Amino acid sequence: MNVFDLFSLRGKVALITGGGAGLGQQIAEAFAEAGCNIVVCSRNLENCEEVAQQLSKNDIKTMALACDVTQKSNVEKVVDQVLAEFGKIDILVNNSGATWGAPVEEMPLEAWQKVMNVNVTGTFLMSQKVGKAMIQNKYGKIINIASAAGIRARPAEALNAIGYSTSKAAVIHFTKDLAMKWARHGIYVNAIAPGIFPTKMTKAVLENRLDKITFSIPLKKIGDNNALKGAALYLASEASDFVTGHILSVDGGSTI
Repeated sequence: MNVFDLFSLRGKVALITGGGAGLGQQIAEAFAEAGCNIVVCSRNLENCEEVAQQLSKNDIKTMALACDVTQKSNVEKVVDQVLAEFGKIDILVNNSGATWGAPVEEMPLEAWQKVMNVNVTGTFLMSQKVGKAMIQNKYGKIINIASAAGIRARPAEALNAIGYSTSKAAVIHFTKDLAMKWARHGIYVNAIAPGIFPTKMTKAVLENRLDKITFSIPLKKIGDNNALKGAALYLASEASDFVTGHILSVDGGSTI
């Protein structure tokens, strides 16, 4: 097999949560260029529809769906729609995320619960539902989007969002545990732990502290619009067929 064929996603079907913007959109773009049929979903249907329309120019099938990943009924409806349209789901990217910045002693319980529900429960619900179809097909690639914040604790001056960092640490262990349990079904479960990227979630932080953040990163730069694409494509393709339960840091060396 030609080495480039290892990275082809021709004929595959990917479901990407939070795919209407940010890192989810970037991953969708990479998969589409590799020939993958794409379904993007999030609470913002309009954004997903725009992305799906744009990706369809790659001569692939696309679909945009509204989904609140914290609601089991939403998740089940979306997955059933995708299976009805495409007949399978080869790749799942659990990218939907939420954060809340506040000192620990002042963080509202509602904020903590919101972050946990989206980042952890949403990942569980979507993996559970899609996983049932993957088990039947005896194949699947699940990619969870964790974070450098879930690997390394930071002082409050650098990151004051304990709900977010704790939830991403939970995603990391969920990834390893699920990989162990579903390897027997031919399902690969890995995670990407991004560092700082320019997204809606990080906009305010970067506006105020870009120089300090960049200085603290060994490579002296933050992620750009292409920095995550190769890692995601690797974990979604045959190139990673001997890799499962792995956490791939894409962070400029910030968690060294």
